[in-house]
Amino acid sequence: MLFEEQQYRFMYAALQEAEKAFEENEVPVGAVVVHNNKIIGRGYNQTEKLKDATAHAEMIAITSASNNLDNWRLNECDIYVTMEPCIMCTGALLASRINRLFYGVNDLKFGACGSIHNLAENSKTNHTIKVFSGILAKESEQLLKSFFNQYRKGSEKIF
Repeated sequence: MLFEEQQYRFMYAALQEAEKAFEENEVPVGAVVVHNNKIIGRGYNQTEKLKDATAHAEMIAITSASNNLDNWRLNECDIYVTMEPCIMCTGALLASRINRLFYGVNDLKFGACGSIHNLAENSKTNHTIKVFSGILAKESEQLLKSFFNQYRKGSEKIF
């Protein structure tokens, strides 16, 4: 699938956030929230740093965007994430009324937006999210592979 130039630009910004996570020995996932073609929230995984299982990139980006707009409703916003959101993060995306989700690579262990579960587009909830996958997937996948190769080699204690 081809995406618009600005969508690649926003996903690239999410990849930059994921690189921050990588540099801090966190699983390299990054996210940005966009409103009116402007990034209003950024986040990267910080579960180890903050000792908090909820400190996923999406959760941090949602909080940042909500603070920016001074509103928990993000129904005019899109989110770009390097990896498919998990069940927890998808729940937060639904609760915050995110309009569209763009993500890079599938999460075959915890994915909740099409790979294992599809909560984002489930018609049983009062809100659904339009989901687009595969944008900068190779770049997202390479960053994750590099991280886990480093972890397996034991060069540093990551977990």
